[in-house]
This record gives sequence, C-alpha cells and structure tokens, in this order.
Amino acid sequence: MKLIFFFKQILRNLQDENIDRILLMIGIIIAFSSISLSLLEPDLSLFDAFWWSVVTLTTVGYGDIAPVTPGGRLIAIVEMIFGVGILATFSATIASILVNQKIRQELGMSSYKFESHIILCEWNLRSQVILKELRLEPQTKEKPIVLIANIERKPVEDENLFFIQGHVSDETLNRANLIKAKTVIILGDDSLDYTTRDAKVVLSTLTVESINPNAYTIVEMVDPAHVQTCKRAKADQVIVSSELSSMLVAQEALNHGITKVVADLLSFQDGNQLYKIPIPKSKIGEGFIDVFIFMKQMYQSTVVAVQKGSEGEVISNPPTDYELENNDYLIVIASNKPRI
Repeated sequence: MKLIFFFKQILRNLQDENIDRILLMIGIIIAFSSISLSLLEPDLSLFDAFWWSVVTLTTVGYGDIAPVTPGGRLIAIVEMIFGVGILATFSATIASILVNQKIRQELGMSSYKFESHIILCEWNLRSQVILKELRLEPQTKEKPIVLIANIERKPVEDENLFFIQGHVSDETLNRANLIKAKTVIILGDDSLDYTTRDAKVVLSTLTVESINPNAYTIVEMVDPAHVQTCKRAKADQVIVSSELSSMLVAQEALNHGITKVVADLLSFQDGNQLYKIPIPKSKIGEGFIDVFIFMKQMYQSTVVAVQKGSEGEVISNPPTDYELENNDYLIVIASNKPRI
C-alpha cells in the first residue's frame, strides 16, 4: 500500500513539474539520431543506431559503435551537446521532486490515501508511549499511523509514521483520509487548561464522528464529569487519564507491587500481555469454567473476561456456568498471543 501511494505521489509531482515535456524532448532526440544515423552509416542497423543513441545520450560511452561518416559524426556532436543538457535537467528535476517531497512530509504538508490505518491526534509524552507500544505489537508494527499535531515538523524517525501539521479539523482529517481510517486516537492538548482541553477533545470527537462514524474512536479526557458529554459525541471508548492514574496509585498504596502486574499486562515490551481472541469453534455453547481450563491447558493462558462481539459489552470474571456464544471473544493473559 505504501509503495503504491509513493509511486502515485511521484507521478503527481512529475506532472506538476512538466516532466513529460522533458521526456518528449529526450524521445525526439533519440528517435531523430537513431533514424538519421541508420541512414547515413552504411553498416549500422536501426537497432544498433538506437543503442548508440541511448548510450551516447546517457554519457555511458561503451565505444562498441562509433559513426565514421561526416554526417554521422555531425549528428553525434548535436546529440552530445543537446542531449547531455536535457538529461542533466531531467536528473535535476527528479532529484528536486524527491527532496521536496521529503521536506513536505517532514513539515506535515502532505496528504495521504491509506486505508484501515490509525490516526493519532496531538503529540505529547503519552503519544510517544502509544506509538512505542503499537510498534511492539506485530499486528501494528508496520501499520501506517497518521499523526495530526500542531508542531513544526515530524517528531520522531519512524518510516510508517506520517505527519500532518495543524489542529484537528475537517481539512487535516480529510488529508489524513479519515473516511478510510480504522482507528482514531484523540488525546488532550497539554498546552490548555483541563476544561478547555476536554472541550477541544469533545469537539474533535464530533468532527471525527461526523466524517466517519465507522472509525473506532478512543478518547482521552481529564475530568470524569465530561465523560458523558464525550459519549454523546459517539466516542467508542473514553479513558479518563487522571482517574486511571489515581486509581493505580491508590491500589499501590493498599497492595504494594500491584502496579507492576498492571504495567506488565499493559506493555508489549516483555512478560505477559492482554490479548483478545475469538472463542475456539469447538467451545461454543460450553460453560466458562470449561473454556477457562481448556485455554490454560492448551495455550498456557488465563481467561479474565469475555466480550460480546468484537466491540460489545465486556464481562470481567464471568460466572463459572456462563455459556459461551458464537460471536464471543476471550480476553486472556498470555506471554504470546494464542493461535486458535
């Protein structure tokens, strides 16, 4: 996908730079010199004349073919003088296009046409952690991520991270091809006070949902009082960062070491992680305890919750007699994702 997008960008830039005119001139020179040389040189075929013309124009100069008649040598002189200049112009234009494209991407001036990609709104320390974790997960290791942030240039070296400079708006979201995006992560702007920050997040959520209601939106807020407002804006998942961190601190105070377990489960770096997998077909209709034992014995994983559908209600620690259904998903703790 990235390769196709890259070539489309190159072709668009070539058209903008009128490169087709240069290519036309190169074609005319090669055709004229090839035909003329084949007519003037008695022992030279049209194919050999074409070969000589290309070699001469590119200044390779193998020396396997050389004109001997005065007319042939005159054509060679004309091609050397004009051809080298035109080819140099062509090479310089290509180099300029590639450099300009790189600069535009670094400064966030480009537009992108990815599909099923991730859009990350705002750049801060939390964005860096999110990007790092996504790159540790094999499923998203090379997935295109489009960053929309009001910063001067692309913040990190990541060949699959694509930067758009500016605030979250219809214009920047369209440049990120939101209509084809799979997931949108909306973080708070740290330069604003809490109330204004949450209000901006709600506005960004409304904008995203109005363009692509099918995208899965993950929203970060500071004040729990604004959660319902954000849910009315149709956010799929609202995470209150201040509340979450406070609960972790409280749990650590009550149960020393518990945050190490939580950090281990949430990070893809090492140890055990949380994974969501479809229920094994052979276990549909069975009780939760049977599935729990099966997953532990066969995959060395612990089932901690069941989700009704891929984006439905999550039931933590279900009753032992809970009957698993066809569209249920298992949320498990494992060192590696079970391959069902």
